[in-house]
Amino acid sequence: MDKTLLKGLAVLEAVVELDGPGHTIEELAVQLNLTRSNVHRTLQTLAYAGYLIKDEATGRYRSTMRLFELGAKQLAQFDVRRFAAPFMRNLAEASGETVHLSVLEGMDVVYIDKIDSPQPVRSYTFIGGRAPAYAVATGKAMLAYQPDGYIERHTKTLTRHSRSTIVSMPVLKKQLAKTVRVGYAVNRGEWRDTVGGLAAAVFNGLDQVVAALGISGPMERLSVARMNELAPAVMLNAMQMSRAMGYRGGHFGKLA
Repeated sequence: MDKTLLKGLAVLEAVVELDGPGHTIEELAVQLNLTRSNVHRTLQTLAYAGYLIKDEATGRYRSTMRLFELGAKQLAQFDVRRFAAPFMRNLAEASGETVHLSVLEGMDVVYIDKIDSPQPVRSYTFIGGRAPAYAVATGKAMLAYQPDGYIERHTKTLTRHSRSTIVSMPVLKKQLAKTVRVGYAVNRGEWRDTVGGLAAAVFNGLDQVVAALGISGPMERLSVARMNELAPAVMLNAMQMSRAMGYRGGHFGKLA
């Protein structure tokens, strides 16, 4: 095992994941429990390789587009997207709303594919965009199946984004438990005041949640009654996609 390489990767991940406009050597040394000289050498190497850039005025390091380039290439080969296309199309036709395929990263969702609604008024998102997982349906669909302590490891507080955002951890966990029970998650204006959605988790052949499939749109169209009508279609397409990926478990209840 190459410990130098592991330290380099840890430094790179810390620069990318920590909040703020770049990071100093001292901040990273404390965060990673490494010596200042160790971090300094690693940062210089990563900068030389094109993964980081140093702001000479502040002494802070931040990541470059090199990581995005690599990520984009990986995304093009991402198995979930390869399996998702027919089920996304089915759901788009059944709902008439924008369809999202999302993955979970920490306490964010990342939209890795979408089909826009043909409606003149629709939800605005873009592939590669992020949203707080606890405030959108695809995020809650995936958070519901994470192991105990997952949320606490990734955040200490829940930030309010709209009047309806859930900022109480007990309330969020109660809603996630309901998501597991009924098979789908709902967002009623929790990220954007006028936008709602519903989604179901997608599982692979190892019984792991790898994505979520969902729809979103203005709440004037996605009323509670309309969401109840569309929930079976959301779960059915998430289940069929999961089956296509080798999943044979029973998370989808009666649909299975």
